[in-house]
Amino acid sequence: MNENDDLPKHEGLEARIADAILPTLGHLGYELVRVQVSGKERPTVQIMADRADGAVFTVDDCEAISHAVGAVLDVADPIKGEWMLEVSSAGIDRPLTRAKDWNRFAGHVATVELGIPQDGRKRYRGIALGADAETARLRLDDGTEIAFPRSNIRKAKLVLTDELIAATAAPQTKN
Repeated sequence: MNENDDLPKHEGLEARIADAILPTLGHLGYELVRVQVSGKERPTVQIMADRADGAVFTVDDCEAISHAVGAVLDVADPIKGEWMLEVSSAGIDRPLTRAKDWNRFAGHVATVELGIPQDGRKRYRGIALGADAETARLRLDDGTEIAFPRSNIRKAKLVLTDELIAATAAPQTKN
């Protein structure tokens, strides 16, 4: 799997923004999880990122990304007129946008919303089983396993459970 196989999938304006900011994020030691643009009058550009070193994401990380990405977007100017920038971590009940996210959180409950129905359904919930560049897999409550083309996944995210909270809790430091 080459590096580009594991980037989040974006289209249109969000893809142009992602392409513009990826080099800067990488240089700063971050990975892009998602770009989302919402609103019409004064759009909000939401950048969701992770630290490449796997360390806990802090407010300082948000600030560093905000300054650097804001400057890049001011120069690239993908949105005409006024816009706002929001930077955040992916959080615990994070979106599953990359194969590495699906693989890292295999065994946890996830929901998937498809663009085009599969087996007559657009929404699924089950245990994440992992993914590769092309396909993501879930085990449904009845035990059947289903594979989705990643290109057809509109949204996928982890479901907040006690198991997920325990698995993602920061290790306790000893005094």
